[in-house]
Amino acid sequence: MRKEWINHAALVRPPEGGMSRRSFMKVGAVAGGGLVLGFFLPGANKFAQAADRAKPVHAPNAFLRIAPDNTVTIMVNRLEFGQGVHTALPMLMAEELDADWSQVRGELAPAGDAFKDPNFGMQMTGGSGSVANSFMQYREIGAKARAMLVAAAAQQWNVKPEQCRTANGFVIGPDGQKASYGSLADAAMKQPVPTTVALKDPKDFRFIGKPARRLDARAKSDGSQQFGIDFTLPDAKVALIAHPPVFGAKVAKFDASKARAIKGVLDVFEVDTDRGGKGVAVVASGYWPAKQGRDALVIEWGTTGVEKVDSSKQLAELTALAKKPGTVAKQADISALARAPKKISAVYEFPYLAHAPMEPLNCVVDLKADSCTVWAGSQFQTTDHAAVVKTSGLKPEQVKLNTMMAGGGFGRRAVPTSDYIVEAVNVAKAWQAAGKTGPVKVMWSREDDIRGGYYRPSYVHRADIGLDAKGKIVAWDHAIAGQSIITGTMFEPFMVKNGVDHTTVEGMGAPYDVPLNLSVHTLKANVPVLWWRSVGSTHTAFVMETLIDEAAHAAGADPVAYRKKLLGEKHKRHLAALDLAVAKSGYGKKKLPKGRAWGVAMHESFNTVVAYVVEASVTKGVPKLHKVTAGVHCNLAVNPLTIEAQVQGAALMALGTTLPGAAITLKEGVVEQQNFGDYTVARMSDMPQVDVHIVPSSDPPTGIGEPGLPPLAPAFANAVFRLTGKRLRKLPFDLAAA
Repeated sequence: MRKEWINHAALVRPPEGGMSRRSFMKVGAVAGGGLVLGFFLPGANKFAQAADRAKPVHAPNAFLRIAPDNTVTIMVNRLEFGQGVHTALPMLMAEELDADWSQVRGELAPAGDAFKDPNFGMQMTGGSGSVANSFMQYREIGAKARAMLVAAAAQQWNVKPEQCRTANGFVIGPDGQKASYGSLADAAMKQPVPTTVALKDPKDFRFIGKPARRLDARAKSDGSQQFGIDFTLPDAKVALIAHPPVFGAKVAKFDASKARAIKGVLDVFEVDTDRGGKGVAVVASGYWPAKQGRDALVIEWGTTGVEKVDSSKQLAELTALAKKPGTVAKQADISALARAPKKISAVYEFPYLAHAPMEPLNCVVDLKADSCTVWAGSQFQTTDHAAVVKTSGLKPEQVKLNTMMAGGGFGRRAVPTSDYIVEAVNVAKAWQAAGKTGPVKVMWSREDDIRGGYYRPSYVHRADIGLDAKGKIVAWDHAIAGQSIITGTMFEPFMVKNGVDHTTVEGMGAPYDVPLNLSVHTLKANVPVLWWRSVGSTHTAFVMETLIDEAAHAAGADPVAYRKKLLGEKHKRHLAALDLAVAKSGYGKKKLPKGRAWGVAMHESFNTVVAYVVEASVTKGVPKLHKVTAGVHCNLAVNPLTIEAQVQGAALMALGTTLPGAAITLKEGVVEQQNFGDYTVARMSDMPQVDVHIVPSSDPPTGIGEPGLPPLAPAFANAVFRLTGKRLRKLPFDLAAA
């Protein structure tokens, strides 16, 4: 794929409010010697300032280690859970280091101040920001290490550093001298860390922009990769918790006699759970006896004073709220609505959604009198570390949180309350209080995971749109009702303005030039809610892109041409993504097989635009997605293979939201779904052909983990309309109700 690179090298300077000149430092020799570069990021932005100011946990931490045997170990300051940062971030550093890629290894960083996201001021994986936010950070570390290696070689050869060059893990001198990075590592460690370095001219990139196979691919393919759920310690016990069936309920009384009689069960005790609730933990020699013991418990739950949410009643309440104006999010003159010759009125319904990653939640805790070590697949290392400190009663420096490889998460491992980690520490404390010693591994079953809360909220949208005689949108009145996912979190001061949760309305209106009057109703309900892959765009994109399609149809216009007219010339990235998807799909030129129709949608989230052109059919009332062509504008494509995989995965996950049974419902406060038999996720048989095409760009990269999800469902729905004449107003799809 041809790239149009920037034609000049960049001189790195500390970004405003971010990294200081003293951020990079030599950490100190490790076993075996070598060059070790560390990095420290003081809390210097709005999110860091809002967070608790704990003492640095590990400052500095090593980001880069070059060993005498030439091995280059690059610390990944994120959680790797399938999105490819275990490869993409090392690519950035290895590029500027001029490393031998065959010698590069990735390692997940533990919780530590040094590993905080430069933009967010906390160590986290979310917002599709891993590569985008660390793009310059990782390159600069590599460039500084390279400069130190060159300086060491120049000193040994008694030449000037500018007379030397590097290539594939070697420093090469003016007279053909050659020294490997490993042989120079100890000497390089004695060199001062440069304050500024010149980064590579993009035309000289060896790794960035080139397809790279993942560093963790082999281990994941042959089964040797250790995920959090695989990790244990030699003397660890396994615990399962019986959570209250209604969120926040308590234990009135319980009988553990049958559980204690099961071979392998070691103890049973009451334990604090999330949201002020109480549960019963069963500790055993392994998972199976712990599960059998839990199944044998007889528990009477106390639910007095606890709200018992009912989905059907909640839907009625949300629908009634959406009919009224709410808290203003956007204002526009919609006086033309009443006299508009053409009108569209629609109500959309979206259910709660579970994250349902392949790996259920888990956490290993080794609690001692003066220390606590935790192993977990954490998306929020800073938050989770602080939660362990608070729950254990230890000092920050006495707590270590190790980041484990995770089998998915989609937001569920980024919980402001650190629910599953806090519960695990509570179990360890109770185990210790009972006079027992040794680590405890707290595991969740699939049923626990799906019924365990923290869902994408349910929403209702109401839209009234007026069009003039030529099909131009002249007024758009819109209301959204649902729960806030930001209120009560560390992000509230910056993402809730005038009572409006930004994530509730993100994706509404822009980039289309329409007079949108938007208001919000925020419902409080006893259901834990959380961000879910692509956050607010999970519902706003569906509403926007199906309504724009409906407006195009009312105007008698081609849906692609209609969108492009609304975009104008201001949104060049949207136009580029849409044009690429259209061109590669053959839309408007290729004749589709009988019974198939086109569907189009596009959406921007996390600064990335994804446009889809899909081919679909409907057989006996069942929609089927056959082919998806994606046009992606994510600026510089660091690893095109990762981008392709992320878009394909996001498309499949989005397809899952359209399938019957893809909903979490509650009755009398109890979640009705418990496993993949009654909570639908997309399967291999549902997977369409997905072709991904990337718009060439040399601008700094934007997010890619989430943007592939939002426009898929509306593109599919728009195709279904062309086949059936029915507008789908609900997710999952319900043709019978349309």
